[in-house]
Amino acid sequence: MKQFLLTFILLFTFWACAIAQGGADTIHYRKVYYWGTTGMGFPIGKTKEILSPKFSGSIGLDISLKNPMFFVSPTLYTLSFKYKQRLADPNYAYRIEDANTSFYTFAFSGGIRKQMRRLNVYGFAGPGVGLTSEPRANVMADQKLIKMENKNHLNFSSKIGAGADYKFNGFFLGIELGYLHNFRKIQDTPVNIFTVMVGLKSDITQIGDKVIDVIGIDGSISGKKEKK
Repeated sequence: MKQFLLTFILLFTFWACAIAQGGADTIHYRKVYYWGTTGMGFPIGKTKEILSPKFSGSIGLDISLKNPMFFVSPTLYTLSFKYKQRLADPNYAYRIEDANTSFYTFAFSGGIRKQMRRLNVYGFAGPGVGLTSEPRANVMADQKLIKMENKNHLNFSSKIGAGADYKFNGFFLGIELGYLHNFRKIQDTPVNIFTVMVGLKSDITQIGDKVIDVIGIDGSISGKKEKK
């Protein structure tokens, strides 16, 4: 599943870069890194009345552009929380006291990076889109059965953050701090989440070269990596 999602993110990113360059037949980039993390999302303010943190994660790419100071980062965040249903749902007879919910957010961010030998520090910001899955309990008294269901909502969001990574032999170890705001409320409550993620970053530029050689708009665009 992760390989499929990573491939999708890679294809989408190069397609978006081609559109951004006005249909140019060359997409310029220097390096492509895979960035996988684990961590937690901490609800902020009134969001804490509904959600409590659980372990979460993300997978994505870090793509250095022609000027290595700048990068784009398409990332899929999977944020998990404990969930308390404060407001009654007219379609269900009972509220849920202790359950789980998930936010699936695809964020496409742009950022700026400062390199200091083996250490990199960076900041980023960008829009996001995704799904929120809220649990519900459907009680069937005649069968003495409680059937759990999920209500899925489309969300638009914004993501900003900063991070740092340190280069070891063959990989980077990094930490990322971020702020996620969903424009759709949950139970009439604003959704604001502070994320803390730790993970590994590895160079997959060769995979990017192979992908960019075969994708394009109307099958006519070929990619090209900038020379070092």
